[in-house]
Amino acid sequence: MTPHNEAAKGDYAATVLLPGDPQRAEWMAKTFLEAPRCVNRRRGALGFTGLYRGRPVSIQATGIGVPSFLVYVHELLDFHGVKTLIRTGTCGGLTPNVPLRSVVISQSVRAESERSGQVFGLYDAAAGPDPGLYAYALACAAQLGIDYQAGLTICSDVFYHPEGRARFAEAQTLGALAVDMETSALYRLAAHFGARALSLLTVVDNIVTDELTAYSERQALFTDMARLGLEVAAEG
Repeated sequence: MTPHNEAAKGDYAATVLLPGDPQRAEWMAKTFLEAPRCVNRRRGALGFTGLYRGRPVSIQATGIGVPSFLVYVHELLDFHGVKTLIRTGTCGGLTPNVPLRSVVISQSVRAESERSGQVFGLYDAAAGPDPGLYAYALACAAQLGIDYQAGLTICSDVFYHPEGRARFAEAQTLGALAVDMETSALYRLAAHFGARALSLLTVVDNIVTDELTAYSERQALFTDMARLGLEVAAEG
């Protein structure tokens, strides 16, 4: 066990999907996995392991933001020996051309600030998705008929920012599709440990149009992202 996770060695599969929300982790496990078992309940950060198309896959909630994400993912990599990480998270669209409920595949990530981009100065090497996982996700999304876009995303440590939407002006000029709060940490931490990583994000709001999905639908609208993540986990 680790200080934040009650799972024992061997409880996690080599591939782990990483939603932020524990309720989403539970929904994904019960909806898509065969014989899911809960391997972690500590602090409410639910983790599950089961089978998807005959292959062991785990799902572990990480909470909100880089600090929480670093704790859970570091322990998955360092203690549990996980080799592949697929974030199944939420994001806000930064252009009107990124519709609500669609999926954004992060081809590269730019942090909102130098400090968050370096994960607090600890892991400062540039990093991105695993090329094989990324290529397979594009092919699989097209095959499944999923509404998706792939490209640059932004990672921010701050949800309620005093500058509001104005803080994203530079990122929008660079063509950024969306903003989330964990992808920079995912790619950099995975690179540090020599693991493979990919970030898949469902658009739950749009910062330009002020559109917002209802929380009551935020399990059903993750179906496409969950299916895509699991297919990549099974074959990628």
